[in-house]
Amino acid sequence: KGSAPINLSDRLNQVLRWALGSVEILLSRHCPIWYGYGGRLKWLERFAYVNTTIYPVTAIPLLAYCTLPAVCLLTGKFIIPQISNFASIWFISLFLSIFATGILEMRWSGVGIDEWWRNEQFWVIGGVSAHLFAVFQGLLKVLAGIDTNFTVTSKASDKDGDFAELYMFKWTTLLILPTTLLMINLVGVVAGVSYAINSGYQSWGPLFGKLFFAFWVIVHLYPFLKGLMGRQNRTPTIVVVWSILLASIFSLLWVQIDPFTTQVTGPDVEQCGINC
Repeated sequence: KGSAPINLSDRLNQVLRWALGSVEILLSRHCPIWYGYGGRLKWLERFAYVNTTIYPVTAIPLLAYCTLPAVCLLTGKFIIPQISNFASIWFISLFLSIFATGILEMRWSGVGIDEWWRNEQFWVIGGVSAHLFAVFQGLLKVLAGIDTNFTVTSKASDKDGDFAELYMFKWTTLLILPTTLLMINLVGVVAGVSYAINSGYQSWGPLFGKLFFAFWVIVHLYPFLKGLMGRQNRTPTIVVVWSILLASIFSLLWVQIDPFTTQVTGPDVEQCGINC
């Protein structure tokens, strides 16, 4: 009888191993996207195999979605421009459909809301860490022939509690990026609220939309927040140091570049003439 790794670090390493295998198949000649036509493989079966092999690539847009809320709070901009009321209805309908899909999944699978939410959290955590690493390692292995050695993950014993080690942290590079995203969004929330307080009442309306997306990221990365603030099983110091360093570099670079602001090269000679 086997048992799966239960603490977060070992689970991420296990997910990395699975995702790397999917990426290798995706980049091989046996990829279901272009292999096996003319055989007995049905279209629905092909779609199922494609979904199994291509899912690690979704880590790239997921990383962008987890970064943009903090960027918007730090720069005072929003993810999307101002839209009409009709477009807002479509936007709200999209979130309601996602929420309804989650409810249907719970009813069909028979799991409780705690298990469903834990799975949603780990989907985001694994997406911005293990899946992203798997994409880069898969490209290195297929294109450059650089192989990656795996370490055997420890397993939970029967005497442990059901989720006693779920939030235990051990050192692994997979922890750095999710912790960095968490810190960037926390800094963004503080910066956004501070800006709204200093700017007056009119700035609170647009702030709520930005805070909604930032809190969406924070609640999904809550296990890292628990590891940072908990008294036991804290995040390793090296992870915190690297995460703070990366978050600071990202914030400083973004403030320096500020791509949302039009760069002014100089005065218009036609308007000011010789008085420039």
